Amino acid sequence: MNVFHCDRCDNVVFFENTSCVHCGCLLAFLPDAGRMGSLESAGEGLWHSPRADAPGETYRLCSNYAEQQVCNWAVVASEEQRFCLSCRLTRTIPDLTALDRREAWYRLERAKRRLVYTLMRMGLPVSGKQEDPARGLAFDFLSDVPNQNQFHVLTGHADGVITVNLSEANNAEREQRREQLHEPYRTVLGHLRHESGHYYWDRLLKDSTRIEKFREIFGDEREDYGQALQLYYAQGPSATWPEQFVSAYATSHPWEDWAETWAHYLHMTDTLETAAGCGLSIQPDRPGEPMMRRRVLGLGPPAYFDWLMEAWVPLTYVLNNLNRALGQADAYPFVLSRVAVEKLRFVHETVVGAGSASSRTAIAIVQQPDGVELSC
Repeated sequence: MNVFHCDRCDNVVFFENTSCVHCGCLLAFLPDAGRMGSLESAGEGLWHSPRADAPGETYRLCSNYAEQQVCNWAVVASEEQRFCLSCRLTRTIPDLTALDRREAWYRLERAKRRLVYTLMRMGLPVSGKQEDPARGLAFDFLSDVPNQNQFHVLTGHADGVITVNLSEANNAEREQRREQLHEPYRTVLGHLRHESGHYYWDRLLKDSTRIEKFREIFGDEREDYGQALQLYYAQGPSATWPEQFVSAYATSHPWEDWAETWAHYLHMTDTLETAAGCGLSIQPDRPGEPMMRRRVLGLGPPAYFDWLMEAWVPLTYVLNNLNRALGQADAYPFVLSRVAVEKLRFVHETVVGAGSASSRTAIAIVQQPDGVELSC
């Protein structure tokens, strides 16, 4: 995630802000410009961006912004759309008669906007079912229905539709499930990144020339998926799973291995962009310890993956130490084996090959000396 500033007063603003806390101006994310922008009223529900680099110039607030206060994105006025790019991807919202469901919906949409932002920054295709019924993406945010045969919503992906159980937006319930499943990490954004991996497997790999390479690295996805999951939940992962996978769940089936690795790659790139946007560098007093120096590189060509990994190691080293100093669990509770790193490289190459060169944005990453292990 980039670091944004108010157009009027240059104060730092955040991706979720709707107004500047310093000067009070209205804020909205402008998808066509890829940034947070201040808006001035142009009358009749229209808004104008005072900055000359806003391609749309005149905007309307997304209906979920103006009417529901669960969004903070704008729509280019000439598009004649009620909803922004992110909200148009939501096909089903929960029953909002209960206050807690409205709050859960807001949390899901907030996480989805971060996902969409990253996908846009990578130049990946992001289109809804309305624009592309066959290959488009959609989200269903559903809640369990009590007293109806104990209907339970399963979070997952099928044919371009990502379904998320509303309870995942409840911090207490999500933490309980994380403990029950012995997961080191479980967040709303993590769910969305994981399920988007299934969608982009269909979109980028299923019928591509890279499918054989995928099978060499991740395994043959044609093995029975349902049976593989049953076996995983019955027996659990092998004790040696950290030697080849980013997570225990990745061992269940090649599709899940890909989705877990894809989500991990999105974690990495988004966090690295945030660190770079904040101007973070790490310069330890003792030689040989993880260090970072800012260096501007892009997401591609594929050779840049090595720079991404070399930046990631010292960053996670610092993140975990800071969390421990606060008495919190590790922010990054993972160890990446060499095999897992090569799987991440495959994801990176897939993204680079699929991303639009005009949309892909350079991010600042950093250099580290040789000789530091890729796990900590």
